[in-house]
Amino acid sequence: MEKLKDYPYQHRDINWLSFNDRVLQEAADTSNPLYERLKFIAIFSSNLDEYFRVRVSQLRQLKRVDKSLRKKLALRPSKFVKQLLQKVHEQQQWLGDIFFDQIVPDLAKHNIILLKKDELQDKFKKEALHYFEKNLKSLVHSELVEASKHSDIFLENQHIYLLVTFKDDSKYGIVKVPSNEDQRFIEIAQEDGKFYICFLDDIIKLKLPHLFEEETITGCYSVKLSRDAELYLDQELEGELADKIYESLAQRTDGQPTRFLYDEAMPKEVRKNIRKSLGLGKIDMVAGGAYHNFDDFFGFPDPTNNPELHAPEMKVIEHSGLHGKNYFDVIKEKDQLVHFPFMSFDYVQKFIDQSSTDDQVEEIKISLYRVADESDLTDSLLTALKNGKKVTVFVEAKARFDEENNIKWGRIFEEHGAQVIYSYPRIKVHSKVLLVLRREKNKLKRYAYIGTGNFNAKTSKIYCDHGLFTANKQVTKDLSRVFKVLEGKLIIPRAKHLLISPFTTRRTFEDLIRKEIDAAKAGKPAKITAKMNQLEDPGMINLLYKASQAGVKIRLIVRGFSSLIPQLDQISENIYMTSIVDRYLEHGRIYKFHNNGEPLMFMGSADWMSRNLDRRIEVLAPIYDDDIFKELDEILEIQLNDNVKARIHTPEEDNPFVETDENNIVRSQEEVYKYLKNKHQAQI
Repeated sequence: MEKLKDYPYQHRDINWLSFNDRVLQEAADTSNPLYERLKFIAIFSSNLDEYFRVRVSQLRQLKRVDKSLRKKLALRPSKFVKQLLQKVHEQQQWLGDIFFDQIVPDLAKHNIILLKKDELQDKFKKEALHYFEKNLKSLVHSELVEASKHSDIFLENQHIYLLVTFKDDSKYGIVKVPSNEDQRFIEIAQEDGKFYICFLDDIIKLKLPHLFEEETITGCYSVKLSRDAELYLDQELEGELADKIYESLAQRTDGQPTRFLYDEAMPKEVRKNIRKSLGLGKIDMVAGGAYHNFDDFFGFPDPTNNPELHAPEMKVIEHSGLHGKNYFDVIKEKDQLVHFPFMSFDYVQKFIDQSSTDDQVEEIKISLYRVADESDLTDSLLTALKNGKKVTVFVEAKARFDEENNIKWGRIFEEHGAQVIYSYPRIKVHSKVLLVLRREKNKLKRYAYIGTGNFNAKTSKIYCDHGLFTANKQVTKDLSRVFKVLEGKLIIPRAKHLLISPFTTRRTFEDLIRKEIDAAKAGKPAKITAKMNQLEDPGMINLLYKASQAGVKIRLIVRGFSSLIPQLDQISENIYMTSIVDRYLEHGRIYKFHNNGEPLMFMGSADWMSRNLDRRIEVLAPIYDDDIFKELDEILEIQLNDNVKARIHTPEEDNPFVETDENNIVRSQEEVYKYLKNKHQAQI
């Protein structure tokens, strides 16, 4: 725990691990369908990989700072990383217990048998060797490495390798598991109503004597190397930033190592040898299980097609206002709000479709943070260009892990005549906004969409997000100024209604919090309610502590990490914070202030993180429409009352569940679905 101007402050990287604990809680929850539990195993693994590639990597960069300066600044990255690694080790032990002691036996009860290597060899060796000859022979290659000496062997980022030891301990073998070229899990046999599935790794292990015919094999251990995910680019303004990023993507495969994950059964001497061979430090070495890359369980097969093993299907809700109508007429009359995944992303898609073919539409402007590889949305934008519309696309070329695809689509749009704007060197564009200019009665009318999630149909099925359609003149005028900033036509947008980072968001939120502080000190009702993904900004946390001390009632939902520590006497006793982890990823951001009885609400893309307030272009919309205010408010109230999938943020970070009221059980994602279904069906 750190001090922040005499206030306690939890390090984000420590608290992030607490968030991943909540993911494991879902994997351990036997009330979840079996394949949902496997999904959470995969999410945990995927989260942890990114954590090492991004967060731990940044901590490792601190080691490059001059030692005397590190001492002066009290920076001790190695000690801190060791603390993180201890927590990660405990989590991985828990993961192993959940998977091998609970999930694998439960799969077997449903006739899905995940074979161990020995079981594969004893029962289905013939089938496994046949599979190897037919599907893997040309893909699997072996390599000999001299032990205890630095070698020029290169392990690709995130790939699984088998490290093979021999009686002759002066060398060892390396075999890459071709998981990218083939499925990780192989349905090897079916007998007596049972389906036998094995790891691809174990099929390869059966062939090791043939891959190393001249050696006597003594052991085989799974290993994986994670590399730094950041792209370290020169920050000068000249030149094409997108080209620099595209050329630098190779760093993703040959960047600095951040974690060497190995089978904990590997002998100490072998670990020492491989560390020397790869030029790694002791802190790079992380013990794991016999199998890695559990995020592959996203694709674990269900040969039984048993619906009881999966989450029940939620049929998408038809929106009462946008159902089968001309969107321009509907939005012009009244703001409309959509909710994913309970409603289809098709509503956004259809609006862009109509814009691309409508004779009166002259211009479309959109910001794309994560572009889908292939999508109807990109097709519609190309159709708009074909139909003579002016299309401006801002492509965020620095969206981590999506740079290559984003730049690819930016170049396609350019080739078809769009004005494409790429990232600025020192700032990301994280806003999810769309502006359509339509000529009506000889004047240009603006229509807008402002969302909390990306323009991505695939992720809209797993992320809980909100999207606002509006033709409000005040809001759309401000949004047009945002795009002028992106186009380089304005330096400061001077917005009066939208909150726009890095220009007005911080100042507006700080003013609103101070207003609540003043009200509380005057003995008036004062309350702040907010839902976000992460809470990290020191300035906002300071103000929230002060608000709590002044008597402001603060109710927060923070899904991920939080550097604010709630429920501390005389500091944050008026702050109560929960986190909802359930079937879908909670991703919406909603902020509500009591405002002396005239409540204000904002919805958009920004968390209360320094990067979202100061280093990204973000957009949050005020909710002016009374019906939509009520709808968002009631949804927020349902989430605040979750007592099934909500955990409490505590000073101890032990993730206790909110106490369940047997007479009033609230699982918010299910209740929000019911709420929206009842409301919209009643109006159709």
